[in-house]
Amino acid sequence: MGSGNPQQRCTCSPARIALYRSKISGPLLDRIDLQVDVPRPKELDRQGPVLSSMEMRTQVAAAQALQLQRYKNLSISWNSELSGAALRRFARLGAEEAEMLHHILETLGLSMRAHDRIIKLSRTIADLDGASKITSAHLAEAVQYRNLDRQVLVEE
Repeated sequence: MGSGNPQQRCTCSPARIALYRSKISGPLLDRIDLQVDVPRPKELDRQGPVLSSMEMRTQVAAAQALQLQRYKNLSISWNSELSGAALRRFARLGAEEAEMLHHILETLGLSMRAHDRIIKLSRTIADLDGASKITSAHLAEAVQYRNLDRQVLVEE
């Protein structure tokens, strides 16, 4: 299998792939919220049912309205702007979710910056889901979007 392409065999050694990926520093990776592989057109057909553009638009508009309402008395508008006390107040994790995130951070060796970005993304996923609390499913989905972090772990 190719690195990132299941249809092609990769000819690069693991050391060469690691060297290439090491050019992207950890602090830079920490600043990238979504790190996902975009499937080839043929692979899109094999995925399950998806939302239509109109359904997605409606879901995003509802999440945006929720965030604007939630932060109406603050100087922020979106989950991405949360930090410090506001992050702890509006994106609070339950005990189970906090333990899960701690385990993920330890396993992947992620920084506190990545920790905060995962929580913000989890809050957004919960908003898209119409949920008032961040669940372990929202947290797990957010971690799935940290694809480059997971690849580094697999290759080490």
